[in-house]
Amino acid sequence: MAGRNPKAQTVRNMVLAMAVIIPVAFVSYVFIPHDEGKAGEAVPTVDYRVELDTARRAAPYPVAAPAGLDKDWRATSVSYRAGGTGGKEGSVWHLGFLDPDTQYVAVEQSDGPAGAFIDGASQRAVKTGRTQSVGGATWRHYEGEKYNALVREERGVTTVVTGTASAERLAEMAAALKSKKG
Repeated sequence: MAGRNPKAQTVRNMVLAMAVIIPVAFVSYVFIPHDEGKAGEAVPTVDYRVELDTARRAAPYPVAAPAGLDKDWRATSVSYRAGGTGGKEGSVWHLGFLDPDTQYVAVEQSDGPAGAFIDGASQRAVKTGRTQSVGGATWRHYEGEKYNALVREERGVTTVVTGTASAERLAEMAAALKSKKG
């Protein structure tokens, strides 16, 4: 076997392997179905009623959820986390939606320290100094690189309506919120 170059044989084997792999990959790509739908359609919708009822029974504050929104608003995420001991972390309610323009809007609530909660829920949006009356309540405007937010601090609970949606959509969500204790 003298005279065979091991490096040339390695290159030859690599070329032969590629000659087999590339056509197989091409055929797989052509014949395997792809998701051709719009990006908004890929996000699953959730029914949040059970989690809402549970949170309203467990939370130490009245939990907010929208009532009467157009059917084009789609709930996409929901969670409730009971607060830890020692008062450092409050109980946190989250309800996420896609608005009719497929922009994200979330309702976030907590009875923990307001500053840190607002910062996290709004993705570090900054208070603008502007306020807006929505549904008979005063909300403060926050603006950020990623999210904008409307914030309402009440005795014992902070509510943040935040997301990538327009200020009008955030206000529409804030106006639809109904708080109840279960």
